[in-house]
This record gives sequence, structure tokens and C-alpha cells, in this order.
Amino acid sequence: MRVGVIDVGANTVRLLVAAGGPGGIETLHRERARLGLGEHVEAGGVIPDFAIEAARRTVRKQAASARRLGCSRVAIVVTSPGRQAGNADELVASLERTRDTNVRVLTAEEEAVYAYRGALSVVDDVPETVGFCDVGGGSTQIVVGSRDGEPDWVRSLDLGSLRLTTRAGLGDPPKRKGIELARELVRPVFDGVEPPQPEAALAAGGSARAVARLVGDRLGPQELAIALRIVAERPSRRFAKTFELSLARARTLAAGTLLLATVQSLLGVPLTVARGGLREGIALSLFEEEAVAA
Repeated sequence: MRVGVIDVGANTVRLLVAAGGPGGIETLHRERARLGLGEHVEAGGVIPDFAIEAARRTVRKQAASARRLGCSRVAIVVTSPGRQAGNADELVASLERTRDTNVRVLTAEEEAVYAYRGALSVVDDVPETVGFCDVGGGSTQIVVGSRDGEPDWVRSLDLGSLRLTTRAGLGDPPKRKGIELARELVRPVFDGVEPPQPEAALAAGGSARAVARLVGDRLGPQELAIALRIVAERPSRRFAKTFELSLARARTLAAGTLLLATVQSLLGVPLTVARGGLREGIALSLFEEEAVAA
């Protein structure tokens, strides 16, 4: 069986095509398109008509790719744009015109749990307790749970790399004053967030993967400080080319790094960048549903 998962997020729309088997899931195909829906939400509170139409066209194209690759089910999930936009219902109604799919706006907690399970599904030798974070464009998810994929503690913070970049007015490259303002904006959002201390922790999402290109897959305090220094010392075009990042990702990476550093400090252990996340978690749930129905 093959399934397709289309994830409509604040920065990008991504497709995962996966096959299910006894060992979990096998990734067969990926696609991505940057639309920046979260930028519109942050600027005016709503997604303009032209951006909704662009999202509809992108989702229709990705759904067609999934069907060509033999997917029996195609799920569309909408994350922070579906929760934060004043006209989220218009976005969802437009996406629902994509044939042979179902559209679902995930709650912040659902997004966190699916991403946690997806990250664990592609990692070996997980300890008894594990932490997880996913810094997206519009929000940040933190989970602590057991290695069987069951979360014990879940929080979603309404601040992501794109929103923080915009609110702090981070320049290109970011100036010290902008970085300090970003830290001040992060502080009240995370005030009172006290996760249980896990034995190890994973990080998923575009910010974590981008930081890994700069300093490697282990993100402790020193590595995250080095990553922030790299980002702050040169224009985004320069380090985007050096580290093979998209320009859009490079421009929000200072904010993403600050958020990752905040979560890492709360969890108290280094973050290991995971290659699975939300889309893998949704795919697992689709395979489980089919197994129950069989």
C-alpha cells in the first residue's frame, strides 16, 4: 500500500509518498513548493486570494503526483495557516476542491503528536524517555514521551521562525540589536514552559535540518551558538549558497536557531536532527487505519 501526505505549512507545501511494511514506512518520493502563506498571515491576518489559489494549484499538482505513483489514499493536512489565518475557512474550502483527497486542519497538539511519532519511526536505539521539538514557520511544538511513541507531555507555542523573523525585524544579516529583540520576544512565549527532562531529544522540521547543514546533526548549546554566529556574520545569499539552502530558509534561520536553542535549554540535552516528522506520522496513521479496516 502507498499513501500520499500533503502538508500545507507556513513556509512550504510538501508532499510525502510512502509505502507501509512490517518495518515501518519507506519513503518513495518527496516534493516541496515554497508559498510563504505565513508571511501573509503575519502581515495582514489573512491569506489573500492569489495565495489561496496558488496553494490550491500546488496541492492539486502534488495530489496528481501521488496518484501517478500509485497512492491509494492522499491526505492533506493544514498546520499553522489553518489555525492562525482569519480566513482559514476559505483556504480549506479551496483545498477541498482537490479530488479524491481529504483535508484536515490539525490542532497544535495533533501536529505535535504526529510529528513526534513520525520522528521516532525513523530512529533506532531510542532511550526510554525522549524529547522532541519541531520549529515551524508559524509555531513550535515540544513533546516528551516514551520510545513507543506515546507522548506524556505536549506543548505548542504560537511562535515559529517566520513569525519571529518578521516581529523582530531581523535584518540581512541580522544585527545584534535584532537578535536581542528576538530573544526578548521569545522569552514571554516560553515563560512557564517546564517539560520533563528526557534522556535524549530529537528535532524535526526545516530549521533543524538547515542548522544541521551548518554544524552537524547534534545540536547542543555550543553547536547552536556557532550556527547563530554563522548566520549573523554574513548575508543570507552568501551562506545559502555555501550550505545549499534555499534563500527563504536562510532568511529565517537566525530566528529558527534561537527557537531551537530555547527548546534545547528547556529539555537539558542535545537535540539530534531526525529525518522524519509530521508527514511520516500522518502516513503511519493512515497505514494503521487501513490495517484496522482490513
